[in-house]
Amino acid sequence: MSPDDVLQLFRDSGALLEGHFVLTSGLHSTGYLQCALVLQHPRHAERLGQALGEAVRAAGLEVDVVLSPAMGGLIIGHEVGRALGVRAIFAERQEGSLTLRRGFSLAAGERVLIVEDVVTTGKSTVETIAVARAAGAEVAGAASIIDRGGGASIGVPYVALASVDFPTFQPDQVPAYLHDVPAVKPGSRPGR
Repeated sequence: MSPDDVLQLFRDSGALLEGHFVLTSGLHSTGYLQCALVLQHPRHAERLGQALGEAVRAAGLEVDVVLSPAMGGLIIGHEVGRALGVRAIFAERQEGSLTLRRGFSLAAGERVLIVEDVVTTGKSTVETIAVARAAGAEVAGAASIIDRGGGASIGVPYVALASVDFPTFQPDQVPAYLHDVPAVKPGSRPGR
């Protein structure tokens, strides 16, 4: 699946949005990818999961388990786990911090792949890496459908199916042309 195929799937699903958005990172942007609109279709989720699994294999990453941050990484993480033939679990926020719950655990030395829908700043990925390492697991790498952070520095090997380059702005540096456009907060992280 080429990067153009991935982005066309987003366009066809109405998931490539333009306007004024406040991202989960707190940054403002003129573009947003609403992965849930693509992943709500099982055939798209399966196709993207298979493609991401192939990219992970091609990168030479050996994986025992997929770990995703809830909510955005949950569906694609499951599909990548299926494609790789490994279990897929997720971390979720409890009292503001990501943690393993619901009986999920990682064993010391297990090779973990962190899977997300979109990586912008890499904050959620880095938090999820910390969850895996705190459990004694080895983080083999990270993967996402979309890299919108220009290969955000996350400290582990990273693969993505496609990259986009929407401009982002700090809240106090939003350009004048966006001041009159109402800001929409489509992300899932509380408090943003």
